[in-house]
Amino acid sequence: MAGNALIMYETSTDGVTLRAALAGELDLDDADQVRDNLAAAAQASTYQFLQIDVSNVTLIDSYALGALVSVRNAAAAAGVVVSLTNPSPPVLKAIQVTGLSEVFGLPPMNLMSEG
Repeated sequence: MAGNALIMYETSTDGVTLRAALAGELDLDDADQVRDNLAAAAQASTYQFLQIDVSNVTLIDSYALGALVSVRNAAAAAGVVVSLTNPSPPVLKAIQVTGLSEVFGLPPMNLMSEG
């Protein structure tokens, strides 16, 4: 089944933050395109921060999570700090299971989960 990931960009008024919002299913079918698009945006921008809102991501697989790590690394090489914001339950679970909270600027697992 083909994924249906969608990226929307918004510039911030602070002049240092580029915001991107991902929506839909982020899986093997979309991961390379999403990775390339976000990495290119980070590398071509004059912004210092790339915030990726993942509140509307309904599915994320390990390949797509790896693609987001690649975006983070490519952006870091360009001097841009990447963070994920508003993780949806599927994204939050994937990040918790893989231990990538700090990589994406999220609180450690024990601070994000209840009980």
